[in-house]
Amino acid sequence: MADEFFSCERGGIGRQSFDRDVRRFAGGLRALGLGDGDAVALLMRNDAPLAQAMIGADQAGVYSVPLNWHGKADEIGFILNDCAARVLVAHTDLLQELPPGLLDGIKVIAVPTPAALLERYGRSSVGPDPAGPARAERWDDWLAAQTPLDEASARPRGAIIYTSGTTGRPKGVQRAPYRDPQAWRRNLQTLHQAFGTRPGMRAAIVGPLYHGGPGAYWRACYAATAQTGGVLMRSKFDAEELLALIERHRISHLFMVPTMFVRLLQLPQAVRERHDLSSLQHIVHSAAPCPAEVKARMSDWVGEVIHEFYGTTETGPVTVATPEDARRRPGTVGRLLPAVTLRILDEAGRPLTAGQVGEIVCRNETYPDFTYRNRDADRTALDRTGLIATGDLGCLDADGYLFIRDRVKDMVISGGVNIYPAEIEAALLALPGVRDAAVFGIPDDEFGEALAAHIEPEAGASPDADALLAALARTLPRYKLPRLIRFDAALPRQDNGKIYKRRLSDPYWEGHDRRI
Repeated sequence: MADEFFSCERGGIGRQSFDRDVRRFAGGLRALGLGDGDAVALLMRNDAPLAQAMIGADQAGVYSVPLNWHGKADEIGFILNDCAARVLVAHTDLLQELPPGLLDGIKVIAVPTPAALLERYGRSSVGPDPAGPARAERWDDWLAAQTPLDEASARPRGAIIYTSGTTGRPKGVQRAPYRDPQAWRRNLQTLHQAFGTRPGMRAAIVGPLYHGGPGAYWRACYAATAQTGGVLMRSKFDAEELLALIERHRISHLFMVPTMFVRLLQLPQAVRERHDLSSLQHIVHSAAPCPAEVKARMSDWVGEVIHEFYGTTETGPVTVATPEDARRRPGTVGRLLPAVTLRILDEAGRPLTAGQVGEIVCRNETYPDFTYRNRDADRTALDRTGLIATGDLGCLDADGYLFIRDRVKDMVISGGVNIYPAEIEAALLALPGVRDAAVFGIPDDEFGEALAAHIEPEAGASPDADALLAALARTLPRYKLPRLIRFDAALPRQDNGKIYKRRLSDPYWEGHDRRI
């Protein structure tokens, strides 16, 4: 990346060349008749055209809709219809998997899948690399024919991010346009505060851009490095590869999720010591709770560079925790960003005091309001006198530091006592032989719910359930101990590290008329 702004599996690109194609894409959307409020869907793994299309859509005042390319054809079709996409830009091998009728009425631009991506994911899993649908235009040819947009939209739209559809059809979080360029810049400032992005940084993005966090991080990186700096992007996280990339490219900034920390810490000590990581200045993580023990081990290895932010797709960033915060208050996700209002409410909507656990409701004033595309009633249900219900349970301490306890939907009520599975999961992750864990409620005739733990063992490990329970009993009260422990070779999960708990818990509740 010595003389490059952007580098990915297909190679390096200078800033001037990168920006020229961004403006061409924006101009091409306008030439196709797309305007404010229209949508362009993007079905690609992390790649230069995906990164360019996201920024180009912003400049054209058009919504970008990054699609989870793991989705089945019916889910992708639902989103294309729901967002009323007028254009689809997609890797050619992914287009091959879509029924032709799914794309009726949509302009299709096919991006030839780079050989490096096909190799990374295995040709046997993605099939051959065709030219795409007969009526599709190839990315390079179409882009070269476009007139660059001279002036970016004064009312950028950003992305419509579709939330997970594990409990039904996914919901598209669609924001109102920014009022003016100043509002857009204030939002970027919030992102810089949350992510630590700054001029001159050499950032690496190893999470999929179809997720809200990595997508927002990319936009912040692009803005921060307008004059100096660079961005390295990979389509798939590989722990040992990342260490080599940090050393080779002198990476200073990273966006990660806790599962990536766990994978890095599981590398053999000799592998970890083989690479020079002294260039690292700022690692920011989010997306899932990070056990304090995992963060402490990472800090002992890479230094006091690990920051955390808390937020949701609907709210944007809410808090930031510095390395000092994590050291002094283990488990905190930090204090509020300047433009954020936050309260902790009980089930009746009454404010709670310091130390009391309730639902987190908040608002970041630098973000325009949102609705769920075609589902306004679902948005209205989240309103709490102007604040947004997050679905997360937490508490504030006396100094205003926020602690996340669990998801409202994940909380288990056993014998009338509230239990937060995240606490038990963190305790399990600290035990030898445990690679990952999911704790959730299962039916219990006496107490209503009991705890079950599904555990993914570390490679080569054979943990014993009784030994794990004995270890947990040394730090947890009896009522927080799982009644059932099962071992799975691999837990079902999303690319951002979150586990699909419903896939694990639903079978236990079959035949029951309620889940409590």
